[in-house]
Parts: sequence; C-alpha cells; structure tokens
Amino acid sequence: MRPHRRAFLKTATAPAALGAFATPGPAQALSGYKPGDTYDVAVIGAGVFGSWTAHHLRQAGKKVLLIDEYGASNSRASSGGESRIIRMGYGGDEIYTRSSKRALELWKQFFERTGNPLFHQSGVLWLARENDSRVSKNTETLARVGVKFEKLSQTDLKKRFPQINFSSVEWGVYEPESGALMARRAVEAVVHDFIHGGGHFLPEPVLAPARAARGSSITTRSGEKISAGAFVFACGPWLPKVFPDLLGNRIFPTRQEIFFFGVPPGDRRWTPPAMPAWIDVELYGIPDLENRGFKIADDRHGPPFDPDSTDRIITREQVAGMRHRLGQLFPALQDAPLVESRVCQYENSSNGDFLVDIHPEMKNVWLVGAGSGHGFKHGPALGEYVAAQVLGTGGKPEPRYSLATKSTVQSRSVF
Repeated sequence: MRPHRRAFLKTATAPAALGAFATPGPAQALSGYKPGDTYDVAVIGAGVFGSWTAHHLRQAGKKVLLIDEYGASNSRASSGGESRIIRMGYGGDEIYTRSSKRALELWKQFFERTGNPLFHQSGVLWLARENDSRVSKNTETLARVGVKFEKLSQTDLKKRFPQINFSSVEWGVYEPESGALMARRAVEAVVHDFIHGGGHFLPEPVLAPARAARGSSITTRSGEKISAGAFVFACGPWLPKVFPDLLGNRIFPTRQEIFFFGVPPGDRRWTPPAMPAWIDVELYGIPDLENRGFKIADDRHGPPFDPDSTDRIITREQVAGMRHRLGQLFPALQDAPLVESRVCQYENSSNGDFLVDIHPEMKNVWLVGAGSGHGFKHGPALGEYVAAQVLGTGGKPEPRYSLATKSTVQSRSVF
C-alpha cells in the first residue's frame, strides 16, 4: 500500500464487560500497557483469531500487546454475536475437520480451567436432501478423523426430532459431541485470561504500517509509536481497509442477518437435549440457549458491507421472509415472535479458506483473517497455528492459508 493511503484500523475506545479494563482511564494501567514499551509481538484485533493468537503467544512466554479500538468481541466485530455453532463436519475438507476437533478440545480445556461454562453440547444435526454430496462426504471424513457421529434415516429423524418437518429431508448426520459456543462471552473470557496472565491491552486506534517502516513499528492515531519484533493483523472485516492495495479485492465483507424467535413458554422441544444445533443446505440454527430465543440464519453471502458505517437494521420484510422459512422446517414456530435480531458480517476469502501469511513487503507483519462465516469455532486451533508460525516453531506453512491462493473473484468452496 502507498504510504499516503494509510488506513485507520478500528481498535478500542471503551472496552466493556471485562473487569480488567472496564473504563478508558484505568484500562491501560490495569492491562499492563506502558507507553514506550517494546514487545515481542503486537496483535491488532481482539476477535477470536487475534485474542487466541495473543493468548498462545503469551503462554509461550512472550511479551504481547493486544490492540482493539472497539473492544474485545464488540458489537461490530464478526466475533461479537451471541452464539456460534461448533461442528466437525466439513464435507471432504479434512483440514478443517481436524482443526475444529482440535479447537473443541482447547475450548473445553479453557472453559474448565477458567470456570466459564460457555460451551453447550447440544449436538449438531446435518439435514441431507436429495443428492447432497456434502453431507455424504461428512460421514467419510468424520470416520477417517475419528469423530463420533450417527447416520440417521428419515424414519430415525422423525422419531428422534418430531418437532422438525422432514418431508423433503432424506437422511441426516448427527454429531453428538458438537454444539454451540457463547461467542461474545467466550472471546471476552479469553482476553480477560490473557490480561490476567500478563498480557497487555491497548484501547486505541492504530495506523496501518507503512512500507518504509519495514514492520519495525506502528503508530497510534494520537501519534504514539509501538515497537515490536512482529505484528499480527487479525482484523476481520477491517483487513481490506487496513491493507487496501493488497487485500481490498481479496477479502469480501458481506452483510448477514441473524434472527432469534421466541419459543412457547414451557415448551422444551426447542432447547437441548431435545433440540440440537442444525444445518440445512443454506440455513442453519441454534436451539434456545440461555433463554435467548431460537436462532436461525441464512448462510448465503449477503451484499457488500462496511463494518464501520453501515446501519445494522433488519426490515419487516426480512423478518417475514425468515419466519416463513422457519415455519416450513419447524411448523410449530410459524407464528413465533421475533425477540431479537442482529446484522453482522462475514469476511471471506475468494473460496472460504483462511488467510495466514506474511506481508510480501514487511517480513515481520502477519496477515490473519478471512475467518467467517465458518471461522469462529476454530479460534483456539487457528491461534495456536498462527503463534507457532510467528515463533518459527510451526513447521511448514499450510499452503491453503497462503496469500497467493486468494483470488479476486469469489468462488466459495468451503462451507
């Protein structure tokens, strides 16, 4: 990128919900940050990828600074939603099945150690329609990797989940050990643990690095210089803004609508264990967890979206359309009231593969992203991988994560 086209990275002004840095004043002192410090690694972006990368680096004994203007897992971030599915099935993409399996192990270990029960083992149900090769490949990959699953006939499905309309569903795959993560709170817990373990947090926007700096330092918007041995830009939908010349046409932020419909009082058909998380071609959903409502969303990529400036309002027409689709699959919820809605964003690469690579002109600047909409679950494993690559202990890089494989034309192949 040209130096005069520096972009502002949206990082943290008023972090919330984390006792370690609840207000702008005490934040820097409580998080250990001191102006003029030099760090082993600075991680920009406190979403699930950035927070877990910082966490693993800190556990490796490194002095780490984590930066995010809007706050950890904020409402504009892709990691800022209430819940996310964690499933092992990825069709024939074994790389992501293995990553998700590792991630679930790390999530569960973290929640047990910190006393944060933020994983709901609801199970995940895949619905297979006619000639659904992706679900068929799931069974092959899950078996090869050693993930527990059940293949269910339509008759089996109707007996086990009578609240679902299976009239056009031929069979299914059930992952009993998968489920849902309470996303926003999980990221907050990771950042909180990172800080209490000696990591530093800075709530201030920073400028994108200039080529002339060669990655030796970055500058805050107020002019303060931050020096580090390496910089990891894990900025989610802001990556194309931070590096417009390099990533402006390779990372695609899109608008995605999320709906929570109210379930009938006392009706436990919509909560675990009766109701699992589920995936049905273009739709997916999460049962009523912690009384938030029955979640449903469309996995198709929406229109282009700006995480900073675009309004996040769902129209009545969109609500009516989703309620209709909800009622087709779950007839008893046809007239369910909308209790909550969100507009968030995906930020995908051309084909859906993650991006983890060194900046081609700044050899200690790492680019990490292209994670949604399937990336949240992978946070601990992806952060483990990134940390190892930054430290030079991770062996040969994964070719599919490279910048060279990221096209300027969208052609999704990872689901």
